[in-house]
Amino acid sequence: MQSYATTIAGLWDGLARALGELDALAAAPDTLSAERLPALQYALHTAGERIAGLTPPLGAEAVHEELAAAVADARDATAEIADTVEAFGEGAAAPLVWEWRGALFRVRLARRRLLNPEPLPADPLRPSLPTPRRAAISLALICTAAVALLAGALVGHWPLIAAGVLALVGGMFAQR
Repeated sequence: MQSYATTIAGLWDGLARALGELDALAAAPDTLSAERLPALQYALHTAGERIAGLTPPLGAEAVHEELAAAVADARDATAEIADTVEAFGEGAAAPLVWEWRGALFRVRLARRRLLNPEPLPADPLRPSLPTPRRAAISLALICTAAVALLAGALVGHWPLIAAGVLALVGGMFAQR
């Protein structure tokens, strides 16, 4: 993990400078020049290759892939801006600037997620496992429900059947 973190930190030094310059250019799109963009695009390309060559530690694979994809998207957006500026001038690149700025921001966000991983929220569709106490309560209620339903059905006593149904519903809720 230490060599991975060290490599990412070293990679980030050069990448942060390139992102800073790209952000400054994106903030003033009328000053874009086709001469500056290829070197900055190459810095993104080199960073992307270095990231692709790293093996992330266990548990960091998804955010590592997110960083790699973000750098590739920023590189591609920078290439698109450079090609547009070269072919049609700065004014033609203006409609692409917001998407380009978003791609540059995504690199910073992916790095933040890599350095400060946040626990994923619980999946609301996946039920949580019951605690042993809740499981015991649930089992007791379901067994009581089975006995009450059987006895009520044999005797024909509807209040006993209703109590069995309520115990069954209570046992199901206790499992949640």
